[in-house]
Parts: sequence; C-alpha cells; structure tokens
Amino acid sequence: MSYRAETETPSHSGVLRRYGDRLPIGLETPLISLGEGDTPLVRSRRIEGRVGCRELYFKLEMCNPTGSFKDRGMVVAVAKALESDAKAVLCASTGNTSASAAAYAARCGLDAYVLVPHGNIAQGKLAQAVAHGARILDVRGNFDDSLRLARRISEQHPVALVNSVNPHRLEGQKTAAFEIVDAIGDAPDLLFIPVGNAGNISAYWRGFVEYYRAELATKKPRMMGWQAEGAAPIVTGKPVENPQSVASAIRIGNPASWLLAEAARDESGGEINAVSDYEILEAYRLLAQEEGIFCEPASAACVAGLLKYARHSAGATGGRLFADSSVVCVITGHGLKDPETALGIESEMQEVEPRIEAIEEAMGLAR
Repeated sequence: MSYRAETETPSHSGVLRRYGDRLPIGLETPLISLGEGDTPLVRSRRIEGRVGCRELYFKLEMCNPTGSFKDRGMVVAVAKALESDAKAVLCASTGNTSASAAAYAARCGLDAYVLVPHGNIAQGKLAQAVAHGARILDVRGNFDDSLRLARRISEQHPVALVNSVNPHRLEGQKTAAFEIVDAIGDAPDLLFIPVGNAGNISAYWRGFVEYYRAELATKKPRMMGWQAEGAAPIVTGKPVENPQSVASAIRIGNPASWLLAEAARDESGGEINAVSDYEILEAYRLLAQEEGIFCEPASAACVAGLLKYARHSAGATGGRLFADSSVVCVITGHGLKDPETALGIESEMQEVEPRIEAIEEAMGLAR
C-alpha cells in the first residue's frame, strides 16, 4: 500500500480524530485527513428577520476541503477502504461526490473511478475530479443508471464503492450534527436541508439522535427536507424517470437512501417538500446578496424551503410559528462548483472608458 500514515497537524485534527469515539474506526484504521469538518456556523443577518424566527444559522459545509459536505463521509469511507486494502474507489456522481472521492483517493494513493450521467454534471465539480486525476466515465444515462452500474462493478471487483450507500459515508456525515450542538449548546428546533440522494438528511438525524441519547442535547430537531420540484420522488411517492432542475446536486430521480430519509422525517415529526427552480434561484440570490454566502443552487433549496414554509405558516398562524424557534439551514456546497448559474444572473457590469471622470460618473460620484 502506497499510503503513508499521517501525523496530526496542530491546527486542525479532522473528523476521524475529533469524533473517532463515535465513528466505526479502530486501531487499524488510518487516520487520514484533508482538514475536513469544523465548518462555520454563521448567524443570519437579514433572512432571519424575513422568516421571523428567534435565531437562524447557516452551517457552511461549503467550507470543507473540496467545497461540499461530502468530505465528512468520504474521509471515513476512504479510510475504511484503505483498512481493507482496496486499491481503488468508485462512485456515481452528479459532481460533489466525484470531487471528494477523487481528492481523498489522490491523498492516499488510490485510483479513483467516477461514473457521471451524460450532460448532467456542473463544470466546476467535473474540473475538480479531473484535476485530482480521477478516471471519468461519461454514462449515457441519468444518475440512477450510473449508481446501478457502480454497485454492480463493486460487487464483482475489489473496488470500494464510496457513494452514500456505503454505510461509512453516513457515519462521517453525522458529525455535522455533533458540531451544531457543540457550537450552540443544543440541537436547533428545526433543521432545513436539501434532499437529493437522501443520505445527508438521514445522517444528520442519526447524529442528533446519538447526541440526545448521550444527553449532550436536550432535544432533537424537526427535519425539514427540500427537493427540487422537477426531481421530487419522495414528495410525489414515486421515482422520477427524467429528473430536471437547475440544482444539479439534487437532480436525482430515485434516491438511494429514500427509506432512511422518510424515517428521519417521520421520527422527527418533520417534512419533505419541494421548491421550484424559481424559488431556488431567488434564495440563491438572497444568500449571496444579503448574507454574503455564495452557495451552489442545491444548497439554496433548503433556504428556499424555509422562506416558502415561513410564508405559508404566517398565513396560517399570523407569523407566530417561528417566533421562539431556532433554525439551522445546511449550506451543502460552494457556489464556485456551478459558476454557470451565477454568470446567468443579470449583472451590474457596465463598460467604461479608462478615465477618472468616466469612473466617477458610473459610480454616481459628484466632482
């Protein structure tokens, strides 16, 4: 095995060291890290007032090493792959999983293979996987076709499948729930989260339940999941054959963790609903321009859901529903992963002559 054991860095220990006692690792598990975890929990400055809750926080999972929440689970999955002497990892991906798998594989000297649905991966994410040296296979089909094929390959060959069907992925992702409780002293009343392949909502619920049972939290949040209207199989109750949405990361028609997500919803007394692409892009714009948070469209789905839920609740309760509630929205991925969406927004750019007077006039500055 080409992997060389790492020594702990003084500034950031990573998920495996920080929460190792709550993860499925042992003495033979390599404690690898790219500095994942310990992401910021930032309080809202303006959207909080729009929805009328007591406090609103954004969990910035976009600050993980490859720019998405996937790194939390990937570090555990790849560590366990190393422990089992795997020589390669494999995933199906609409983008973020491929970037994370490729990065951790490169870190540990493993080959990485990625199956991507034809024409359905954001360029920023594809660029990451390519840069890390992954072998990209463009499947003439959708994400569900790619995952089905990846599963079959991993069953027939000594290649570790690192999609969220790998139980180690969800174990790592649950640590974000731990961090939220550690940061604010308890679980929030509600957690709003995007739902695509549905592993993350399941992982967060697992983390909150574990902390509650360990008496490290006094309550468990209601899990509020949000799918895109064009890719909302859990909402409609049936797979979507040709899922469509501007939010590529949740453009999934048959989620692998469907039943786990429904369990998290039901056990928490929460909901899984859908938002339109228009609502997603409006929340995307608000986050960037009113909160300074540039996220990918899929991340904005949960904020769109919060705004939609608040509007409907205000009509039914006179705005009292959120008055005493603490809310966390999970910002799953960075906006630079999907720059095409940002560049499609009407901008304020204007061309000016290279003269001080022209600049002053454009800025509305009187001489």
